[in-house]
Amino acid sequence: MDSTIVDLVMLPLMIFFARIIDVTLGTLRIVMVSKGQKRIAPFLGFFEVLIWLIAIGRIMQNLDSWICYIAYAGGYATGNYVGMLIEEKLAVGIVQLQIITAHNADKLINALKLAGYGITYHNAVGGASGNLVSVIYSVVLRNDINKIIAIIRKFNPNAFYSIGDVRFVNKGLSAAIVNKYKWWRIGK
Repeated sequence: MDSTIVDLVMLPLMIFFARIIDVTLGTLRIVMVSKGQKRIAPFLGFFEVLIWLIAIGRIMQNLDSWICYIAYAGGYATGNYVGMLIEEKLAVGIVQLQIITAHNADKLINALKLAGYGITYHNAVGGASGNLVSVIYSVVLRNDINKIIAIIRKFNPNAFYSIGDVRFVNKGLSAAIVNKYKWWRIGK
């Protein structure tokens, strides 16, 4: 193969795709570290650094090639995007959902219970308005959030809700739900 094609096309493409892979692995590794996945995170880290070493080694061998710099930076940016897309699709983890509604929450509470979600709720006084509100809490698998949001929108579309990551749950999620997603619990 012609060395010009290798230097101007093949090498930058290799660097570009290597960076996509290593940055994507890095993004997923950070998520796994934050979720306490002690076995998966180091495994991802090993391959992340191995691929990075290969890419940076090729850059160092070709310091006069600006096109390799562009490929390196482009791969980094693309890797961030791809990593976020994959993390979003995996929807790893457990989240805590807090719903605050100024309207009667009985239908919403019943719908969440019928859908199989454990909830805790109480009445409270809204800070700004001083009106009575209902506050609903639930700890659920992250990949169930879209289903729950659809229920909220159906029964109380003006409800305020917030979602926060949960690193560990002692009790509360049903064993059937947790067993369904056993792969997530590797390293626990």
